[in-house]
Amino acid sequence: MNQQLIRSEICIVGDGAVGKAAALGLAQAGLSVVLLRSGSVSHPVEIKSDWDVRVFALNHIAHDLLDSLKVWGALDASRLAPVSAMQVHDAAETGNGKLEFDAYGAYINELAWIVEDKNLNQALDSALRFAPNIQFVEGHAEKLTAGAEVASIELTDARVIEAQLIIGADGAQSWVRGQADIGLDYRSYGQQGVVTNFACEKPHHGIARQWFVEGQGIVALLPLPGNQVSLVWSAPDLLAAELLRESLTSLADRLAVYAAKDLGNLTPLQPEVVKAFPLRLIRPHSMVAARVALIGDAAHAVHPLAGHGMNLGFGDVQALLKILSEREAHRDCGDARILARYRRARSEEVSLMQLTTDGLARLFGSEFPAVRLMRSVGMNLLNQLPVLKRKLISHAMGK
Repeated sequence: MNQQLIRSEICIVGDGAVGKAAALGLAQAGLSVVLLRSGSVSHPVEIKSDWDVRVFALNHIAHDLLDSLKVWGALDASRLAPVSAMQVHDAAETGNGKLEFDAYGAYINELAWIVEDKNLNQALDSALRFAPNIQFVEGHAEKLTAGAEVASIELTDARVIEAQLIIGADGAQSWVRGQADIGLDYRSYGQQGVVTNFACEKPHHGIARQWFVEGQGIVALLPLPGNQVSLVWSAPDLLAAELLRESLTSLADRLAVYAAKDLGNLTPLQPEVVKAFPLRLIRPHSMVAARVALIGDAAHAVHPLAGHGMNLGFGDVQALLKILSEREAHRDCGDARILARYRRARSEEVSLMQLTTDGLARLFGSEFPAVRLMRSVGMNLLNQLPVLKRKLISHAMGK
């Protein structure tokens, strides 16, 4: 087979929401982009359900980025659920800590927005269809080589993509990261994120509710439009397997212990769909290498208890767009100084979120009674400090 050469300023490997947003933003900035779609990269799954079981809590950074890309307005607004408040409960037997955040107390209209994976990806796909400067390439990457002036990706069918910069947006098991020989720290939490949706008897009032349950992980019920909620249960592996085997009616009965008072009876949405995904901490030793930048889960995978995995990815895109748009005329997109600026720009926020989510997962997973008591006391104390709560809310929103 004759070799075919595809040239572009930037090649993005991976077409999840973060990769699509990067492609769209860079193309709108006037850069030529190749978006490589590979069979090894996860595509949004079309499920036979009115509501996706995979949802994201997007903060103001994500909102502002998607709005600047003309994507936010393309979302199906009837399927967006603004979060007006959040309640966090320590459901351990040794404590009854509670922490509440609300948009009113933070002087804003909403803390975040709950968006379905399918809704988000469909809006991005629609925008990409009309974007200039983008080539869509289907193929399987085989080898990545970084040279002095360009990097190249060889595909299994002998085609070659040359670009000044390769962006790895190919998820937690990133092929790009491996090819760039970027080491990482990895730890499984021994948990699965079990996700499904329910109708609730009482209105949820836009409140996201979360319970830290002794020995059973973290239960979160996030608001969906109407009287509906999305469950994200970070459950220990054995419990997760049990939850996946039983009926959703039985799962609703389990949740009644925590949610019945505020939400009434929970009824599985039809048709019944439940999924699970492994939870792990992935901390690459660098977000960059020679002519390579990592974004999204390829650059960092965190525990979902704070709901910020997707937000971190959109933060990567926002930073990369700014740095590339402000680069000196004599520097190309993959210049080492440009990549160093990107690494520095993201280092503090990413490290802080990794430390925070990992620390909270460890704290609320502790089996020591003294630790459980201290965390409940701490939550109740923090709940009485509105100034500190506002600062925490501001950071979580990306303000």
